[in-house]
Amino acid sequence: MQLTEFDAAFRGLPEGYSQGVYEGRRFGLTVRRSEDGRRNSLFARELAGTDLVSFNLYRLSSGKTSLKPCEMSAEKVVSFVLGFQSDRLEGESAV
Repeated sequence: MQLTEFDAAFRGLPEGYSQGVYEGRRFGLTVRRSEDGRRNSLFARELAGTDLVSFNLYRLSSGKTSLKPCEMSAEKVVSFVLGFQSDRLEGESAV
């Protein structure tokens, strides 16, 4: 799976907890990345609603990327990551 635009957008999301906006709705999300960068996850919850976005992203030794959405379509995950606007910048502390 080649997801260069998605991958760039995901790398731009701050690690840890943050809040932001997607399609005019506020979400809280948590991004986790393993120390070696090969195992990544995102869990997002709509703050004033019931929508969720969740996935795991694996970077394989072959150089390929494996996106594993959690009980939702890959299209929903990709749309969310590309459209999410975080309230804090990469590297900015969550506290």
